Order: sequence, then structure tokens, then C-alpha cells
Amino acid sequence: MAIHSLFLTLFLSFISPNKAADAPRAATKMPATQPKNIILMIGDGMGISQISAGMYVNGNKTNLEKFPVVGLQKTYGANSLITDSAAAATALACGVKSYNGAIGVNADTLPVMSILEEAEARNMASGLVSTGSITNATPAAFIAHATLCNLTEEIAGDFLKTEIDLFIGGGENAFNRRKSDNRNLLHELEQKGYFVSDYNQQPLSEIVPMAQQNFAYFTAAEEPLPASQGRDYLPQASNMATYFLDKRGGKNGFFLMIEGAQIDWASHEHNSDYIVSEMTDFDKAIGEVMKFAERDGHTLVIVTGDLETGGFAITPGSQADSLITAFTTDNHTASLLPVFAYGPGAEFFRGFYENTAINAKMKQALGW
Repeated sequence: MAIHSLFLTLFLSFISPNKAADAPRAATKMPATQPKNIILMIGDGMGISQISAGMYVNGNKTNLEKFPVVGLQKTYGANSLITDSAAAATALACGVKSYNGAIGVNADTLPVMSILEEAEARNMASGLVSTGSITNATPAAFIAHATLCNLTEEIAGDFLKTEIDLFIGGGENAFNRRKSDNRNLLHELEQKGYFVSDYNQQPLSEIVPMAQQNFAYFTAAEEPLPASQGRDYLPQASNMATYFLDKRGGKNGFFLMIEGAQIDWASHEHNSDYIVSEMTDFDKAIGEVMKFAERDGHTLVIVTGDLETGGFAITPGSQADSLITAFTTDNHTASLLPVFAYGPGAEFFRGFYENTAINAKMKQALGW
């Protein structure tokens, strides 16, 4: 069953990733200029070879070259050198190492406040965008607290316990075709004041969200299509989310997490063309975010993966337009992952650190 906190605001005083044994002590030096907004972009399964493949095939260029700061994160979990998306996302969202399958809970299954929840408690706007189901492990860890990542309907129910301003992704069936109860969470969202729509009613491209109303859009009943089969909403959704949340947050700012979910799926399938097409789509989304951040001047952008999938490699004989690739596993690996940072507070992300430190560094940059 899902685990929920009855005293969310008490987390601000009593639960902090900086106090956890596995989290690094934050430096006392503050950035010269603090960001107002944070955009965290997570390429699920995205290691350095996935980035390289996407770059070479797309003219030897990537929007990641705009990032002046690069670091390395260690991805292992609380009880396994090979982490999974749930534990890795919990580390990024909540700043604690946990067990594989954990959603927003520590190794003892106790709920831990996520940075998105803390942002909401501090009157910032917040949002989630994914090319997978919005209840999948990566977005779920930022908004839900469950002992296992496959408790999809319970995770969907957690969306009603928050004040998240915007979410876009698949997985609508967990909200309106539930097997565990007769609730229609779409109606409940509307009753809470959300504008709710989906791919059957109108394309995302035809919607202009109103800043005074929370926004929920479902891109698929279950999982969205791959980019190579026509899914093209991620760059647009990333653009929409930044400007919408900027208006919603106002002087208080916003926190936004954007996930390229299917890089991981492609790597599990050992499908190099699929990897490249998903990397291309994710890179376009990075480009949209960077347009906003460059104009805004008050936004910290962080791009990283949660883990590496497939043991993916580009092998001898490859050409830029014709890669020869290999995989060592159809599961995850323990490879280090690059972390790219741009904007005020980016300097904190240089170096070599635990995945949990990304959470601490985001808070440090914000002055929390």
C-alpha cells in the first residue's frame, strides 16, 4: 500500500537529506547569485554512450555543449550496487539512498519529503513532464510515497494529495480506469480546480494553459508511443511548462522535472536506432529549456541520468552516420553518470559525488 505523510510541512523542520547518513554535508558558501527556478532533466537510462550516440548521429552536436559545468554522480542504492529507476529517482528527488523499487521512501520504508513537495511548501510552483506514464518510477518519486514502484493506482492517488501545478505524461488509465476502487481521479482533479485533458480530446499543441488554473494533460492511456512512431510532445511540453510555471510561480519561482523515459526502454531492448531517436527528442527538449533559461537569467538547469541501461557501447568500425554498437546486459549497470549544469548555482555541480548530493546541491543553490 502507498505510504502517505499526514504532516507534510513538518518535514521542513524534522526531515532533511542533509541530515541523512548517506548525504554529503553541504558547503557553507552560497552562490553569488541564487536561482529563482530549477529545471531538472532526467534521461532515464542515459549514460555517456547514449549521449555520444545521439550526438554523433545528429551532426556531432548536442545542446549539452552549452553547459559550462560537468560533474559525475555515483548511482548505487542502499542495498545494491546496481540501482533501479525507483531507487535512483528517490535519491534525486528526496536525497536518500533507498532499496530498489522504493518510491519516495527511505531504506526503512519511511516517507521522505521530495524537493517538489518542499518547493510547494515554500509557495513555489511545480511540475512534472515525462515521455512515459506520469506514475512511472521517475516522476512518481517526486510526488508519491510508496513501498513499491508497481503500486500504480496508489501512486496516482498521491497526485490528489499535492498541489502540483502542472503534469504531462501517459498513464491515464490509473486515474480513470482503476481496478482497486471506483474513483475517477480525473473528475477529482477537476473538482480541485485543474484543467484536465488528454490526447483523445485535443492535441497538446492546441491548448494554451491559463496561469490561474492548474494543468493536467494525459498523452496516452498507458505508455506513450516512441518518438520514432510519432510521439513529438516532449519539446513542446517542455517549452509550455517553463513559461506556464514561470507565471504561476511569480517571484517565488518554480521547480520542474522533465524525464526522457524511453531512452531506458530502448537500451533494455538493445535497439540502437530507438536510443538515438529518443536521445534526439530529449536533446530538442533540452534546447527548449535552454532558450527559456538563457532569456530568463534566474534559472538553474541540471541534466543527468538516473542510471545507465544496457552497458551500451559504440564499437570499432562505427561511422557518425552508421554506428556499430554492443550491449553487455539487458538490465542496468553501475556506471558513473555525467551531470550537466547551467545558470546560477551551476558551480555546485562540479566534481565527483553521490546521486543524493544532487538533491542537496539543488537546495544549497536555492539557499534552503
